[in-house]
Amino acid sequence: MTAILILGGGSAGCVLAARLSEDASFRVTLVEAGDDLTAAAMPPEIRSRYPGRAYLDPRNIWPALTARMGAPTGNRPEAPARRRYEQARRLGGGSAINAMMANRGAPGDYDEWGAHGAEGWSWEACLPYFRKLEADRDCTGELHGRDGPLPIRRATPEQLSPFVAAAMRVLETQGYPAGFDQNGPWRDGVYVGTTAISDAGERVPVSVAYLTPAVRARENLIVRTGLLAERVLFDGRRAVGATVAPLAGGPSETIPADLLVVTAGAIHSPALLMRSGVGPGAILRRHGIPVVADRPGIGRNLMEHPSIAVSAYLPRAGRVRDPGEHHEQAILRYSSGLPGTPEGDMHGAILSRTGWHGLGRRIGGIFFWVNKSYSRGEVSLASPDPRTEPQVDFRMLSDPRDLARLTDAIRRGARALRDPCLAGVRGPVFPASYSPRVARAAAAKPWPAVQRGILSGLLDLAGPAQATLIHGLVTQGVTLDRLLADERALSAYVAAEVGGTWHPSGTCRMGAADDPLSVCDGRARVRGIDALSVCDASLMPTIPRANTNIPTVMMAERIADLIRQDAAATLRT
Repeated sequence: MTAILILGGGSAGCVLAARLSEDASFRVTLVEAGDDLTAAAMPPEIRSRYPGRAYLDPRNIWPALTARMGAPTGNRPEAPARRRYEQARRLGGGSAINAMMANRGAPGDYDEWGAHGAEGWSWEACLPYFRKLEADRDCTGELHGRDGPLPIRRATPEQLSPFVAAAMRVLETQGYPAGFDQNGPWRDGVYVGTTAISDAGERVPVSVAYLTPAVRARENLIVRTGLLAERVLFDGRRAVGATVAPLAGGPSETIPADLLVVTAGAIHSPALLMRSGVGPGAILRRHGIPVVADRPGIGRNLMEHPSIAVSAYLPRAGRVRDPGEHHEQAILRYSSGLPGTPEGDMHGAILSRTGWHGLGRRIGGIFFWVNKSYSRGEVSLASPDPRTEPQVDFRMLSDPRDLARLTDAIRRGARALRDPCLAGVRGPVFPASYSPRVARAAAAKPWPAVQRGILSGLLDLAGPAQATLIHGLVTQGVTLDRLLADERALSAYVAAEVGGTWHPSGTCRMGAADDPLSVCDGRARVRGIDALSVCDASLMPTIPRANTNIPTVMMAERIADLIRQDAAATLRT
């Protein structure tokens, strides 16, 4: 029996554990640092199809993890401050706290992986696994699956808030065609958002969809939570196990294995490999870590979807009818037209609300991100101590094409939301971002709650003074008029306020054997090491034009098959 150890219980780890344990010749152990998550024991804030509180709860995330978002620019030469960066620490990973968006990206994204040296990856190779993972409740045909673990659906017209429905109509009049299926043929347009929501209207974390009671009952599957993966262990250049320790503190233990798969995510997977002696040799030596394999690409190629928003106050007539309703109800996909950029390189999430609280229900807008970004950052070790978070520097907008597209997004958002046809469902329009100040204001604590309540009441009563109140207390003096009239001010604002979309990827990327910065081959095996693979968003050579959870699930489905094929080939020889 082959012992397989999976280090990380995010979306990819749960898929691998479920699929590999289908084979009785494998004994599979899945290790996760966070708490377990089952259908029966899902907390209400996770079960809800409105996710606004789940990702704010420090019990669900790595609470000490921070990141630098932007990069020094001509308008902002100093390095940006670090911000809290929410990444899931729960069985099910991001699928336990994310926005449940279930889009795939463009076929060209996966053909691009193959072109970047990831052998075997293409749209043709990936489509069967996209179909395998889903049970699409609305769409049929060769692009869609009907009986997979994850239910996929789109909001009905009755579920859309008046503001979102009106914004969709305005965007159509401005030249963006209406579409129904976000996962259909890749075209620009305005779509109802595609989500992974159950028939009962609840979140479906990957741990629930794949690690069902029947799967957990398999004798060859062990799921262990509350354990921090410290290091991978080697015999020469062969991985032979790992040390893990209780997250809450306690002695380490060793788990032996014949095959290890690192599935800790695009931030923690490279950190785990580097702590174990696999990574940039010179950096590891500076930390006193013996070098098992010098792989300079580990931690490099860090990608995200840089974001910015244009928001609007929503009077009662524009607000979402059901406070438990999903918020990202529609999306805008468009092409920037910037030379060298692909079709659909920009994305706008049309939001019926921007927070779980009363103030958030009074603010809607369009949350824009660069769907195909070119800026690259890095994850590096701060310490060999596994309880010390790595240093994360996204260097967003370091590629000028990303800055140019986000500043253009502000202009497009202003044009859409200021359209007179929206006058009955929105008030003043203003620039916005998910800044540390916004995150603090959303905390479920008494004083922020008092502040939110006071501001909500003032906005409702302010009448003609709403804009003054918003610009004084919310945007701190920044207005759209000022930004749109001054190109330098607009660029400086975007550079200072740029955020992410919680889609880190690329830090253990697949690539060709002759590429010195590639980390894994096309079968997800770490180059230069035996019996060690990676399976999560860190494998992505380039970022897809999509929320990254469904592409990560697809990758795990395919890599599970590749692992089975490799095991069968080993037996034959």
